[in-house]
Amino acid sequence: MKKSLTVLAVVSALALTGCAKADTAAQVGDVKISQVQAQSRVNEILAERANQDTSQMQLETGNALNRSQLRFTVITEVFDEIAKELKITVSSAEIKKTRTGILEQIGGETELPKNLVAAQIAPSNFERYMRATIISNKLSGALAMAGVAEADVQAKISELVQKKAKQLKVTVNPRYGTWNEATGDLTPEDSAGEAVVPSTN
Repeated sequence: MKKSLTVLAVVSALALTGCAKADTAAQVGDVKISQVQAQSRVNEILAERANQDTSQMQLETGNALNRSQLRFTVITEVFDEIAKELKITVSSAEIKKTRTGILEQIGGETELPKNLVAAQIAPSNFERYMRATIISNKLSGALAMAGVAEADVQAKISELVQKKAKQLKVTVNPRYGTWNEATGDLTPEDSAGEAVVPSTN
């Protein structure tokens, strides 16, 4: 599962800027991600952690968790837009096959909750994760067929995502941090204070 998670790591060069509306966590083109939606994913992850032994896991907390979950949502939305543009489809059969493959890797359905906690993926985001993985794999295949060297494929996918993000004018609420182009990540914003600290309720 860790191997397939690299799809999210290679597309972190998004050009994110400030988001105008206070109730919006981020916006990807016409798609608005509300702070309520963003917070609900964080709360979901925290609830799942309470059911697992996390003593040996390295897990994000507080604002770091908020940023990573918002980044996940933004990136998967951008992947969806790329898929629309390139007419890449993801069928329910492909989702099912991917799910079966993941379950085989981790040791079955009973191990899924623990692995989702370790991967910091909300259960309701699992299908989004699989969809993004499938799209990324199809992009990789298309690039390889076009003659792109295997070593350059992930960099090309990152370029596609960055280009699409700029085209869509992706924005993020500065309360979740500041986009750092040098590190390709959302960095903490001091003024955010406790505004987006996860709720345990």
